[in-house]
Amino acid sequence: MASGDIAQITEALAKTHVGEVELSYKGRGLKLDNAESVKEMVQEIEQCQGLQSLRLEGNTLGVEAAQAISKALEAKRELEQCHWSDMFTGRLRSEIPPALKSLGNALMTSGARLTQLDLSDNAFGPDGVEGIESLLKSTVCYTLRELRLNNCGMGIGGGMVLASALTECYKQSSAAGPPLKLKVFIAGRNRLENKGATALAKAFKLLGSLEEVYMPQNGINHLGITALAAAMKHNPNLQVLNLNDNTFTKRGSIAMAETISHLQCLKVINFGDCLVRSEGAIAIAGALREGLPFLRELNLSFGEICEAASLVVAKAVQGKADLEKLDLNGNCLGEDGCEALREAMERMNMEELLGSLSDDEGEPDEEDGEEDDDEEEEEEEEKDDDEEKESEAEENGFNGVNGTKDIIEEKEESHCTSELTSFLISPSAEKLMSLGAKRIQLVEQVDVSNASKVSEVFLKISSVYEDEPEVKQAVFESTDALLRKAFSNSHSRAYSLISSLIVNLGLLKSEDKKIKKVAVLPGHLLTLEHAAAQEFFPADQAGVLEAFVSRNGKVLESCSSARDALKTTLVKRTTA
Repeated sequence: MASGDIAQITEALAKTHVGEVELSYKGRGLKLDNAESVKEMVQEIEQCQGLQSLRLEGNTLGVEAAQAISKALEAKRELEQCHWSDMFTGRLRSEIPPALKSLGNALMTSGARLTQLDLSDNAFGPDGVEGIESLLKSTVCYTLRELRLNNCGMGIGGGMVLASALTECYKQSSAAGPPLKLKVFIAGRNRLENKGATALAKAFKLLGSLEEVYMPQNGINHLGITALAAAMKHNPNLQVLNLNDNTFTKRGSIAMAETISHLQCLKVINFGDCLVRSEGAIAIAGALREGLPFLRELNLSFGEICEAASLVVAKAVQGKADLEKLDLNGNCLGEDGCEALREAMERMNMEELLGSLSDDEGEPDEEDGEEDDDEEEEEEEEKDDDEEKESEAEENGFNGVNGTKDIIEEKEESHCTSELTSFLISPSAEKLMSLGAKRIQLVEQVDVSNASKVSEVFLKISSVYEDEPEVKQAVFESTDALLRKAFSNSHSRAYSLISSLIVNLGLLKSEDKKIKKVAVLPGHLLTLEHAAAQEFFPADQAGVLEAFVSRNGKVLESCSSARDALKTTLVKRTTA
């Protein structure tokens, strides 16, 4: 056999994967401006029988060259995979849409049925999305399984166009036969922001087939995160969720925690650099306790999470047999906190699964820059609230434990009678006793789905605690009824309740500036100590409380005796 023939066979084998026919021009750095520059490529495409995969990434394609390639693709009905990332480097943005339209039209003419479309790293902006809009709506994409649009600069407008195209594709494919079953969606670094993410969330909810979603670095805050969380609930086979470097804050974290507790196939969670914070981390820990049996990786790095909250997360991954890595780097643990976390993982024989803590930010300084941070966050919250009012109703619930305005306004909705409302406005032992047996019935009518509301009512009742046996019994009976019902909810909601109590007691600073800590009384802690000893009080919730009381207990110094009693009971519950 001639050496030239051997070379040709070797080259053909290099271009062909086992089980598929592929032509690859990947990474050649070709500058393809016109028909002449792609003449050889066109001939190879035309001569390749049964072409299934075409790799053009790593070259730069002009309009005329794209048109020439498109002509060759019109006869390639078997084509399934288009790896077309990074193929417009150095091109004017105005060149990209017509080039994409030519290629898309060719695929529609051919009657191809794609399974993979990769257009990542093409900075085509919103106009580029319009260039593939017709393709995405066509029969070519009815069979699409993977759509990769990472780092394309789509922006809000492009995200909305993309969402509309996917929705239309789903509806048309459903009418024609099997619906679109997209499994992998990648759209990181696109500045989708809230409106783009919300539009895509509606499409995701409709699809219900997603298994992997990657949307890092998109400028999405809690509004968009909440919309995505709601959509992910409708994708039960989701295995990978990467929302790295967006901004969850408390509201987004709680919404996402509620969702992931239902996603039993989830294996990889990347919420790193998402400003999850301590309250969000506690909520996510609740979701971990509730499900996620196949979890392999959890990334909550760079989230402003404190030591106690990190320990709550660590304890929540205990028993995850498939876990390979827990990343809590870049948080606010401090040197002692890092060591405590390592020791906790070691006690669970999971120390090798803990990622590096080399970039820990140290314990937060409560005073340094606090006022400036508060002002910035309040401005951001006002902006978010204005945006939220345009799309959804405000969240239900109390604004804090120091007032009762919301209780009065919502008494019909929460079924509180005037007697209970009167007590909550101005709590006293006499008023609680005067309610008699009705107090249990009234307390049980509190909306336990609202953690802030339950926390407020608990603290109002426990504030009238006295050593006098009848008063003590009335307080305990009332709070037992309240917490028994509250803890019968999901783990994630129970964790939200404990988080609210921790904030109200001053053991954790909330990001919600409307919520202020109460003036802690011994009765608060003694009532909590009594509740923690009861069977209805989950041991893992006792563990959360214990982590904060043990590490931040100085704020309870004025009630040191009651604090120590509470701590002792919590330790017994967690070690029993």
